[in-house]
Amino acid sequence: MRLRTRGGTALGSAVGAVALAALVAGCGIRTTSVPVDAGAAPSRVPCSVAEDGTAGTPAGSVPVRVFLVCGSQLETVDRRSPLPEGEADADPVRTARLLLSQLLAVPSEAEQEAGFTTAVRGPLTVGGGRRGDPAGTLRLSRQPEDLAPVALSQLVCSFGEGAAGAGDRTALLGGPGPYAPKRYRCTAELRERPESVPPTAPPPTATASPSGPVPGSPPAVPTG
Repeated sequence: MRLRTRGGTALGSAVGAVALAALVAGCGIRTTSVPVDAGAAPSRVPCSVAEDGTAGTPAGSVPVRVFLVCGSQLETVDRRSPLPEGEADADPVRTARLLLSQLLAVPSEAEQEAGFTTAVRGPLTVGGGRRGDPAGTLRLSRQPEDLAPVALSQLVCSFGEGAAGAGDRTALLGGPGPYAPKRYRCTAELRERPESVPPTAPPPTATASPSGPVPGSPPAVPTG
């Protein structure tokens, strides 16, 4: 009787082992007695560049800072300005053109290895405001709302951080059309989610600009 009980137990154990093996195989799990090296876990892009892009820049140039895309966020990159020191701060429009050229440029090899990209695409130019625009207005060759949200976020933060902006991390941007410029803000939330639409704030009171026609003014009457 004891032998029969042991035999039944052994038979039951064998049946259980076969059932477990079938269950494991059915779940797609491959059994092995050899340790498997799955490799290291994927690491986050560094978003840091050791060099500052000084190679090939003229003597007397000054550092500038632009916002590029890295790890789905906006991160700052320090570069060198070809403008002599003092000229960049003296002319906001000239500074804006310099920053735009930096954003349009393909990131350097070191920047690409660090994970940086840019969403700003040409053709795109920037100039000063027209008569009736608030002081500090920058007008793009395309309506800001027509740009990709990430590209607009790069422009707003790059302009707003430097002398090209209106101060307090804001940028007064307009387009080629007759629409009033908007005051865009570079916030921490925007830098974390540049794919969102940049927030706006009420623009300051418009002041007359010395250049450009006054909107709504009648055409000049030729004389002679």
